[in-house]
Amino acid sequence: MPEATSPATPTSACPGRAPDLPAHPFDPDGDKLHEECGVFGVVGITEASNFVALGLHALQHRGQEAGGIVTYDSHTGFNQARRMGLVRDNFTSADMMALLPGQIGIGHVRYSTAGHKGQTAIRDVQPFFGEFSMGGAAIAHNGNITNAVALRRELIERGSIFQSSSDSECIIHLMARSMGRTIPDRMEEALRKVEGAFSVVAMTQSKLVGCRDPLGVRPLVLGKLGDGWVLSSETCALDIVGADFVREIEPGEMVVISAEEGVQSHYPFRRAKSRFCIFEHVYFSRPDSILGGRSVYETREAIGRELAKEAPVDADLVCPVPDSGTPAAIGFSLESGIPYAMGIIRNQYMGRTFIEPSEQIRNMGVRLKLNVNRALIRGKRVILVDDSVVRGTTSQKIKEMILEAGAAEVHFRIASPPTQWPCFYGVDTPEREKLLAATMTEDEMRDHLGVDSLKFISLDGLYRAVGEARGRDATSPQYCDACFSGDYPVAPSDMIERGFITRTAAE
Repeated sequence: MPEATSPATPTSACPGRAPDLPAHPFDPDGDKLHEECGVFGVVGITEASNFVALGLHALQHRGQEAGGIVTYDSHTGFNQARRMGLVRDNFTSADMMALLPGQIGIGHVRYSTAGHKGQTAIRDVQPFFGEFSMGGAAIAHNGNITNAVALRRELIERGSIFQSSSDSECIIHLMARSMGRTIPDRMEEALRKVEGAFSVVAMTQSKLVGCRDPLGVRPLVLGKLGDGWVLSSETCALDIVGADFVREIEPGEMVVISAEEGVQSHYPFRRAKSRFCIFEHVYFSRPDSILGGRSVYETREAIGRELAKEAPVDADLVCPVPDSGTPAAIGFSLESGIPYAMGIIRNQYMGRTFIEPSEQIRNMGVRLKLNVNRALIRGKRVILVDDSVVRGTTSQKIKEMILEAGAAEVHFRIASPPTQWPCFYGVDTPEREKLLAATMTEDEMRDHLGVDSLKFISLDGLYRAVGEARGRDATSPQYCDACFSGDYPVAPSDMIERGFITRTAAE
């Protein structure tokens, strides 16, 4: 298969998570939760690679370390290109896209996992490709396989040779060992053996395949573009290519799509109650996407309104911590009647290249990307609305910047409950003891951050904001909210085995 190559960078061989959280290029302090990838695929579309590149560009917020595209053309066969960095820097030139001909293609953008200390090796960049007796197939995966260590060990003992440190490669090896007659059959059998969270987009010479895990933790949507079809992590990527949103792929559903036969759907897994990731509503998804039939922007505004009801405070201005806190701050302002203002301005052009030259520049941290609007802040009692608090280092620095600008008071309002537990389903998080809310009460966090007040939305309040009028059903939660509650819908067996979490905590 022709491949556009790129120099490899060193990486850890460990397929699981290490205990520390890297500082990602757009988060110098490593103080935000990060989705690790986004997936996109098209079939029945001329120059498919151009559409895949556009879709990945729209999903760039889900992964900024690296990206890859695989296509198939009847004359050149399977073609792939994998690159470090942003989509716009790698998949926009005519020369590059000429290497990726065909009417079917899939793509992937990713963050590195914590074990790689913020570095992705080219061998870990998806999509992964495998050649089987009935032909080739490529696969791209969003999520995390919680039994990948055990699967990898078993596969290696049986002779499999791994080329990457990604848990996603387990799927390819499981497919290779399957006796299924078709590639979708083999993929189905492989996915029945994995645990955790997965939204998968795969391709053969003529078919595009999409699948979600039985709980539907990670998102995947279906779109229609002319005579062709599109699969994407989010609806915002359908918009950029001009595709019509058809529906969400259901939890536990597999779709096999071809230009000739359209969409064929079946359910290879035992039916289970959906546990979609509630943090997609809070932070991960773009505000212009649609989740569960609801605008993400409107949901975040509703979160802000609920937060204002639960945690009112006398103040002069409501200011978002840009950009993720903006819709919630607007909702807080509308509900409270306190004026909304852009008290913090984000530098849209801060990137990795700029912060690499010296440790002194890197230590500037949030000042590289945020600056206070001093004329607006001076003398004011300010409510800062942010999406979450992880370690608290960024919140501390923002507070210092606001006070240096002359604010009379600083009040934090957080549009999610306290993040007390690590995620094992495709989100990069620290060990539990490094999460501020896991070791401190709300009052202790307030004193640690040095602010006049600190309040989080309640878990019931968050559920009400996302459309559950009665709040959270404690006996059967409607979403995966493990990072807030410690209620893991799938036991993270690898992490239990490696001692990162006890079985009691997982249960």
